[in-house]
Amino acid sequence: MDLKNSTVLITGGTSGIGLELVKQLIEQGSRVIVTGRKIEALKEVKERFPNIYTFQSDVSNPEDIRQLYQKVIHQFPELNVLINNAGEMRLIDMQDTSNNLEDITREIDINLSGAIHMASQFLPHLLTKQSAALVNVSSAIAFMPYSIAPIYSASKSGIHAFTMALRLQLKDISVKVMELIPPGVNTNLQNDWVMKVNPKQMMDVDKLVNVAINGLKKDISEIKPPLVKVLKFLSRIVPNALMNLGHKEFGKFKQLNNNK
Repeated sequence: MDLKNSTVLITGGTSGIGLELVKQLIEQGSRVIVTGRKIEALKEVKERFPNIYTFQSDVSNPEDIRQLYQKVIHQFPELNVLINNAGEMRLIDMQDTSNNLEDITREIDINLSGAIHMASQFLPHLLTKQSAALVNVSSAIAFMPYSIAPIYSASKSGIHAFTMALRLQLKDISVKVMELIPPGVNTNLQNDWVMKVNPKQMMDVDKLVNVAINGLKKDISEIKPPLVKVLKFLSRIVPNALMNLGHKEFGKFKQLNNNK
């Protein structure tokens, strides 16, 4: 993928991995379009990177996606790369009776349904380009269900499966279907968690995105840092041991959650 001559749309580009993608893609010479739910956050990113283009849009809202498509394609007919990065991760105890049905599947709506809707809406346009890419951001948790975040686990396993299936459908087409698979990354994703993570156990976001940029340039189907390659291998040979290791944190979370 020639990033210097690409026009890239990034969902959830106002923070975390998305914001770092904005920074490093600009450094590559890409024209960058950023979407996000919050006007103030979009203004802050625009102030930091004056040459980007911003659109307010919520990927969990299909009507927002339809309107976004009309605006973006009208203004940027050369768009050739879509990065479905918007995401949310919450720590959830399914036995907690305070969970409500309207809110419980929020990560599915954002992480999975939103990415599928974006792909469906923008794919006909991408198919008109000689060189195009659709990039979905999943997670190492797609290979290792994480009991402390069950809805997030479901959404990322789903986006991993969707990406593989779509790649097969488009294997003889000009649109490359790629997946960025991060491990735990130091971002603001964990800001609202009752149980804090050890930053030393997380990957720095700039290092992850550097891996992503190199993968995009080389048209790598599954872009993953070394730790994720190890986790994927272990998920095949010792899946139960891997899940039980992650499950140890659930007890700590349950106790903290009960003490709130």
